[in-house]
Amino acid sequence: MAVRVRIPTPLQRLTQGKEEVEGAPGKVIEMVNDLDSKFPGIGERISENGKIRRFVNIYVNDEDIRFLNAEETVVKDGDEVSIVPAIAGGTTAGEAG
Repeated sequence: MAVRVRIPTPLQRLTQGKEEVEGAPGKVIEMVNDLDSKFPGIGERISENGKIRRFVNIYVNDEDIRFLNAEETVVKDGDEVSIVPAIAGGTTAGEAG
C-alpha cells in the first residue's frame, strides 16, 4: 500500500493525465521529491528550496499541513494527500462587475 496523491488538473499534464498517483511514505517534502523523480517538473511547481510554495495547499486526510507540521508532516501508507493550488481573483463584496 502507498500514499494516494490527488493531482490538480493543471499538473496532470506532468502525470500523463492521471488524477491520482502513488507517493512514498515519509515527510511531505520527501513525498514531493519522490513524485518529482517519477514525474519530472512536478516538484518545482509544488515546492522551492525544501518548502511548499506559498500558493500551493496540501492536505493529508483532509487536514491542512500548515496546521500540522508543514513540510515535515509525516504521511504513511494508506493516507490520502490532496495538492490544491490556491485560487485568487474575483470581486469583493459590494464591487460592481
